[in-house]
Amino acid sequence: MKITRIEPIPVCVPLKKGLTAKTAHGEHVVSPYVIVKVHTDAGLVGLGEATISGLWSGETQAGCVAAINEYLAPQLVGRDPRDITAARRAMDFIIKLNPFTKAAVEMALWDIAGKAVGLPVYQLLGGKVRDRVRIKLVVWARDVPGSRAMAEGHLKLGVSCVKVKVGLDPETDIARVRAVREVAGPNIPVTIDANCGWTIQQARHCLRALADTNLLLAEQPIPAGDPAALAELRAHTPAPIMADESVFTLQDAWLLTAHRAVDILSVYPGKHGGIAATAEIVAVAKAAGLRCTIGSNLELGIGTAAMLHVAAAFPEIDTDSFPADTIGPFYHDFDLVTRPLDLGPPHARVPDGPGLGVELDEEQVKRWRVA
Repeated sequence: MKITRIEPIPVCVPLKKGLTAKTAHGEHVVSPYVIVKVHTDAGLVGLGEATISGLWSGETQAGCVAAINEYLAPQLVGRDPRDITAARRAMDFIIKLNPFTKAAVEMALWDIAGKAVGLPVYQLLGGKVRDRVRIKLVVWARDVPGSRAMAEGHLKLGVSCVKVKVGLDPETDIARVRAVREVAGPNIPVTIDANCGWTIQQARHCLRALADTNLLLAEQPIPAGDPAALAELRAHTPAPIMADESVFTLQDAWLLTAHRAVDILSVYPGKHGGIAATAEIVAVAKAAGLRCTIGSNLELGIGTAAMLHVAAAFPEIDTDSFPADTIGPFYHDFDLVTRPLDLGPPHARVPDGPGLGVELDEEQVKRWRVA
């Protein structure tokens, strides 16, 4: 079997009214992503999704399409799509960085590999250790009344953990978290995510002020790039610390664990450049005695399916203790797959079909495709 063509399809899908995102990174109202089809001479087509964001990795929709057409496709056309390690090496050789773009191509190769033998991707990763993935829903960084209302709405859906976005203004951040804790009561876990928005002084102040709210974890409280500062914060604040923006690469994971900078790693294929790269980072966490959970860049259906397969396959991705962010389709008007994923809440179900277990909805793609 050989790859005959790699087809990037730019799309722009809106988020649902009332659920648009606001974080320390800014507003997220529409998702300018890229769907990838990898075609083969055997008639199998693999699906991938690049949830690109200039704020996250520096990748843009036009840049993703160009990188695939001008760099990645010429390297991969004619190769066996099941030779995933060789494909990864070829992509990394021809163009640096671009993790979400490479991840979209690589997850399409996993999709083909699974379809070729009639097995789900989690089976190719060694089999699943869980059938369902506990999730959390996000309260965006709105005013306090708006945050309270959003938390109430999430809890009515049956969610068993809530994440609150902070990192904009410390005093309002504190008030927002306290309002959500009041709505959630004492038994629903609450996490916070500053998206790099606090200085270390602000993080110390806020985490100490919120000590009585019994946070499950504090995600990326300060900017990436200084594991020593993160380790210092971890040593002097009560909430467990989770890395997200500070763990893109395998080397990032090694530095964080060497500095004893965090308690948990947020992992997912897009950020790391693919499913195989995510597995490597999980192995680093395992060696360091740390747990992981699944983060998110607000994926659509294909990207979320890939995340669920990864969550199913690794014991160290402890979504029972630290619920996952496999929730992107919940916030979008459309997910671009023919049969929506079962995302719960409180638990998402892992797809059981061959490959990623999802099929592209061509009518939705036609509607939201960017000319």
